[in-house]
Amino acid sequence: MNYDFNTIDDFDFEGKTVLLRVDINSPVDPSTGIILDDTRIRLHSDTIDELSNKMAKVVIIAHQSRPGKSDFTTLAQHADAISNTIGKQVKYIDGLFSIEVQNKIKDMENGDILLLENVRFYAEEAIKLTPKMQKETHLIRNLVPLADYFVNDAFAAAHRSQTSLIGFAELLPSMAGRVMEKELVAVLNVLDNVQSPCVYLLGGIKADDSIMVMVNALKSGSADYILTTGLVANIFLTASGVKIKDYNENFIKERGFEDYIEVARDLLKDYSDKILMPLDVAILENDGRVEYDINEIPDLPIYDIGSKTVKLYCDKIREAHTIFANGPAGVFEKEGFNIGTADLLNSMASSKASSVICGGHLAAAAGQMNLEDGITHISTGGGASINLVAGQELPAVKALIKSAKRN
Repeated sequence: MNYDFNTIDDFDFEGKTVLLRVDINSPVDPSTGIILDDTRIRLHSDTIDELSNKMAKVVIIAHQSRPGKSDFTTLAQHADAISNTIGKQVKYIDGLFSIEVQNKIKDMENGDILLLENVRFYAEEAIKLTPKMQKETHLIRNLVPLADYFVNDAFAAAHRSQTSLIGFAELLPSMAGRVMEKELVAVLNVLDNVQSPCVYLLGGIKADDSIMVMVNALKSGSADYILTTGLVANIFLTASGVKIKDYNENFIKERGFEDYIEVARDLLKDYSDKILMPLDVAILENDGRVEYDINEIPDLPIYDIGSKTVKLYCDKIREAHTIFANGPAGVFEKEGFNIGTADLLNSMASSKASSVICGGHLAAAAGQMNLEDGITHISTGGGASINLVAGQELPAVKALIKSAKRN
């Protein structure tokens, strides 16, 4: 797919009203309502501040969590956090397209910044609509006449097809914000220049994401080796006939991944020479780390890969020229079980390969270890980057490309 999209550099913003979609979805303490981590707010602040400095009237649209979750709340506190980050007042209004909101937008002056209410408070964002149907929603019909441009900076949500991500781009000249631009350029640059040996390090608890990447990488021929860890490794070990015992087999079933055992079995038939599985694992036994070869696994939880596996995988990583990684090797948050994740990340950071970490917990682990300088790109959007690496189309990016062709 041709990823030709417009950016902020392509337009003049002075005196223009800009609808800016960001992803400032942040961890919130359910008991106090206080934001626990403002990383995403700080990331998007560059785009917000730049548009304001270009004398645009900046109207921010964002979401926080989703209905039914304890952190599903208003964006009042987010406005304060953005204000503190950029040193400018960000006004918050507890509405999205009411007459009051429309009047507030009309009264804005150049450089003003207004944050609207959590877009997921409204049903039009929650239900699945085609782009044609999205154009007829209250959200789009009431805000589009007030705006000159739409800027989508929400890369972390780019794999979604929600109204606030797609609908505006159908009707307004649209472009990528700085976070969206940086993410797409970085990931696509590595994807377009894959050099062999290419190694995929795939693990974590979201096995479906990693296996989706694996299928694409193997069928496209881009992968020389797939190194499996975490729940992904447990699924492949089971598919290969290794007895990981009832506790670990039941965990696969409880997570809803039992069907992926058959997918793994089919992949092993065709690509057994490229898919590497653990030689040994680390078990949680008496609240400590005990390592076992895969043929001696007791009926206790697997929490990490073992030392032999770490050595094998690190050797493959050091030989690689391109590396894509998703998901930690084990329960790295628990003392004694971060060895696999830490050693694999250190090998990535010290290698000369082009490397991408597809967001999520592995990105958090790399950040905690201060390895950012050694990794080519650490994505802020797990689901979006995973889909991109897996060769899937990102609906929000497709909408930007269509807009660029029209304008």
